[in-house]
Amino acid sequence: MFAEKGRKMYKKVRAYIKAWQMLESKDKVIAGVSGGADSICLLFILLKLKAEIGFGLLAVHVHHGLRGKTADRDEDYVREVCCREGVELLVYHEDVKAYAREHALTVEEAGREVRRACFLEAVSKQGGSCIALAHHMNDNAETVLWNLCRGTGLRGMGGISPKNGVWIRPLLCLERAEIESYLEKRGISYCTDETNLEDHYTRNRLRNRVIPYLEEKVNEKAVVHIAECAAKLKIIGEYLEAETARYMEQCRREGKDGGIVILKDKYGQVPGALKDEVILSLICEAAGRRKDVGDVHVKAVQQLMERQVGRRISLPYGLEAARSYEGICLRRQDAEEKVAENPVFQMRIFEKNVESITFSQKNYTKWFDYDIITNTVKIRHREPGDYIVIDKEGRTQKLKQYFINAKIPREERDGIWLAADGSEIMWIAGYRQSQAYQVTDKTKRILEISIYGGEVDGGDGKGVDSRRGGREEDRGDWKADQ
Repeated sequence: MFAEKGRKMYKKVRAYIKAWQMLESKDKVIAGVSGGADSICLLFILLKLKAEIGFGLLAVHVHHGLRGKTADRDEDYVREVCCREGVELLVYHEDVKAYAREHALTVEEAGREVRRACFLEAVSKQGGSCIALAHHMNDNAETVLWNLCRGTGLRGMGGISPKNGVWIRPLLCLERAEIESYLEKRGISYCTDETNLEDHYTRNRLRNRVIPYLEEKVNEKAVVHIAECAAKLKIIGEYLEAETARYMEQCRREGKDGGIVILKDKYGQVPGALKDEVILSLICEAAGRRKDVGDVHVKAVQQLMERQVGRRISLPYGLEAARSYEGICLRRQDAEEKVAENPVFQMRIFEKNVESITFSQKNYTKWFDYDIITNTVKIRHREPGDYIVIDKEGRTQKLKQYFINAKIPREERDGIWLAADGSEIMWIAGYRQSQAYQVTDKTKRILEISIYGGEVDGGDGKGVDSRRGGREEDRGDWKADQ
């Protein structure tokens, strides 16, 4: 009976691989093998498929340098299994903590980037054609729930892709319980990463608390149903992506300076369901990347479209959006202009995690409590009615009065950049940060705003002064909970 269940599971995976056209006999598969149950199951499934289909197989293990002797144990076990099964193994030793510090990432983020780089290097150097990862149905459900809780569109609700470029996930059709049962019945041991049992990270809390509760108290097939819904949403998302691309071409033209012009009249004809996606896709195209481009930037561009000709805003990666007679011009900022008038403001939102966050030491990077922000954050110059909270008791001061008290010359006040939540000023760049948005022990999500520009372009943390010669009165205030 147990053998029959094992055969059914193997057939299930084989059918899934065939449906997604993941593997052919000519392939050389690079398999990520950590030593945990999922990756060990993947390895043994691939070995059986290899005997049947005839592709090449190379295992890759990444030692993150994080868990001391237990990580060494995992590596030893993977070496033992690969040697016993006759599988070629490539091991990478990486310092993930150092990478996280160097790139201002959480340890989780750094681990993902390091693993990805190792797998891609193995593909390149070893002549691989695809990278097999051991994500399963529970991972998919966790991802969908996480994306929903953080805020997402259809792309995020579609969950993990079974196949994406060189990346394939043959076990995405299986629940975690099926994988563990398969290994148990075959007498195959595996390693347990003790950090997966801790609740420091959001994904772990979803895995250890939320999903078990859903399966026990709501529906025992909750994971299956979430995964099925995600698959349907992914199909819908792919259709909408195609429609987005079609409307993008209709409402854009190439700018004379190499930028992209969004034609307001044509954009007005885009269906409401696609308007945000069209703007997002055009910003990402102009930037050359998608990371850190989000709703805040989309809304800012849409608001700019309703303002007078000549107004401009800064976007991530050195872009600016300028209001023109036709609509919006997305272009790279001129270096000299960027220093004098339009420093680059970049924003990102992330969860506060005291275990893994390295606080920025840059004078021109400020952190704010994201969850108390009530409006779309705008980077702008002063407007009538602006005010700032000046102390922990919540006392406010009109921005005009602050400028007078700070002895800022009248001719410089209109050129000072502000981060604003409606009429409430979160940050007078180069001067002070509002006390109302400070990061505290109650903060769950952080909005980071950074200014870059000038000769150093933010490289040494100096950034660019909003008035070229200003000071930072409240430097370090955002570190109240450090």
